[in-house]
Amino acid sequence: MNIDVNAYSGSCHCGSIGFCYRTNQPPGTWSIRACKCRFCQAHAALTTSDSSGTIEFREYHVGMLRRYRFGQCITDFLLCRSCGVYIGAECKTKSCRRGIININALRPIPSEIGPITGMDSGTESIEQRIARRETRWSQVVDIVA
Repeated sequence: MNIDVNAYSGSCHCGSIGFCYRTNQPPGTWSIRACKCRFCQAHAALTTSDSSGTIEFREYHVGMLRRYRFGQCITDFLLCRSCGVYIGAECKTKSCRRGIININALRPIPSEIGPITGMDSGTESIEQRIARRETRWSQVVDIVA
């Protein structure tokens, strides 16, 4: 059986950083999450991932990818040094690096995305958070400069 994998591209506003998200799930079935942490609320972030999919983060202009950590300091939030747009996040799990994308950075944003679900992981331990990400977040295959 051949499963079609679709590629979705995204970038920051100025085009200095971006990503390629590969998934076999159609956008209408994506799990769209609105995290309730202050960072995600300040950026109006809506994130998605596919545990069977992959993300390749890209740095089109060297030095423009900024990693920001807060809270438990286990996740790198990826922002553009020039325009400030938050494109996604990644963290290291036991098996690999896992990540999410901010669907607001998709170009174009699919019109048929699924419903938005609120998410609050504030009560999770570091171990619980990493275990959840291991099963839900996409594998990060590379960061290309």
